[in-house]
Amino acid sequence: MEVGVVKIAEDSDFAKLKRLYDDSNEWRLDYNKPDLCVWTKSVPGISFRMIKIRTTFSDVEPDTMYDVLHDPDYRKVWDTHMIDAREIGFFNPNNDIGYYSMSCPSPLKNRDFVLQRSWLDTGLEQMIINHSVFHKDYPPFKGCVRATSYLTGYIVRPSRNGPGSELGYVAHTDPHGKLPVWLVNKITQIFAPKMVKKLHKAALGYPLWKKANNPNYKPWFSPEQISSPRIRTEDCIKSAEEKKYKHSYVDESNAKESRGRDSDSD
Repeated sequence: MEVGVVKIAEDSDFAKLKRLYDDSNEWRLDYNKPDLCVWTKSVPGISFRMIKIRTTFSDVEPDTMYDVLHDPDYRKVWDTHMIDAREIGFFNPNNDIGYYSMSCPSPLKNRDFVLQRSWLDTGLEQMIINHSVFHKDYPPFKGCVRATSYLTGYIVRPSRNGPGSELGYVAHTDPHGKLPVWLVNKITQIFAPKMVKKLHKAALGYPLWKKANNPNYKPWFSPEQISSPRIRTEDCIKSAEEKKYKHSYVDESNAKESRGRDSDSD
């Protein structure tokens, strides 16, 4: 899947995610704990490194983790970085387009994305991938830098050793702007493990939360529940504002690391 290209995901797109996740070549191990590993690798032509995470949760079933990654209402509960998330529309029961904006550490500007998301449940593993696209009704706006996801993906599998689940995450994202080195390091060394910790906590709380919040609503399993409009491919184009947008010129290279309380702190 290429940035800006809107099409139904194919088996080869999910196979690419699996190759990146299962292949150890050219990856540098940056964080190594018994239940959590984080790797990074350089990508030619893009300054921001690709990141890969592998973790296991002995007390979370794969289906529960998959639901947590999908459920838009529950994301509002656990994703403290999320500012806004909207379903723009869908192509078919396994492909949609949405908008997502997130907060970044002060004094950096917040980031947002327009993403095509695709998912596949093979029975043995469950995968979600996304990449950046355009939509004429969602142009960049002042105060938020439009970032680019070349590929972001999750793989959920049964644990290799005993009960529970294995969660894989691969991200190749360009946040744009001239980012300081400390932020890149912080994302790898601190934010990624914190994201995993947050997801684990969210997954543990999901079954009880779901019982009290529309328990039968799971459009990722039941397509008849999809309520968003059908996407028109002719609307998936750059807006006039985006054609003039210069996200790469946002200079945050002099940003200082915030000493305030981290919003991820428990």
